[in-house]
Amino acid sequence: MFIDRAGLPFIVGALALALIALWFGGRWWALPMVVMAAFFVFFFRDPNRTVPTAPGLVVAPGDGRVMIAGDAPGPGAPAGEWRQISLFLSPMDVHVNRTPVEGRVTHIEYHPGEWLPAYRIEAGHLNEWSETWFVRGSRTFVCRQIVGMLARRVVNRLTVGDEVTRGQRYGVMKFGSRIDLYVPPDFVIAVTPGDKVVAGETVLAREP
Repeated sequence: MFIDRAGLPFIVGALALALIALWFGGRWWALPMVVMAAFFVFFFRDPNRTVPTAPGLVVAPGDGRVMIAGDAPGPGAPAGEWRQISLFLSPMDVHVNRTPVEGRVTHIEYHPGEWLPAYRIEAGHLNEWSETWFVRGSRTFVCRQIVGMLARRVVNRLTVGDEVTRGQRYGVMKFGSRIDLYVPPDFVIAVTPGDKVVAGETVLAREP
């Protein structure tokens, strides 16, 4: 079990406040800060995952619950024809994101926006997001990291031209969020709304 480095300022800050509270107020004053530090450790946890190796698969880019799995992309979808799979990540889910496919990063776009609740359909294009395009052979896949009402920052550590492996760690979203994944229209979706998925392990779609 690892801790994503994006969580270190939160963990260290909470522990520093705990030490100050302990020094000036005693252990009962320090306890809330210790609990907060423990929550940050839990939130930014980064467990290892076993990535399936069969060809033609698309794996979950995040832990969470499937909101949308269908043919018609919602408003604000990238230009073109797609099938869309949307995942909602609660504050209890692992928030480290993983690449859904192997291939090359061809485009990254950042969009500043609002902080609507992530489960609202319009949050997919109105909220702050970072969108990454992956090309595998002749196929293109788009993964959009979207912050929600509690999340206030999305971290994307990829750059255009990177060659990635399937299930590779590539970013993190802070404190509750959503991921919209767009796959080619002929791909077979392997999940349904309400399903619980695991980043890097759960197969969301497969090549026909």
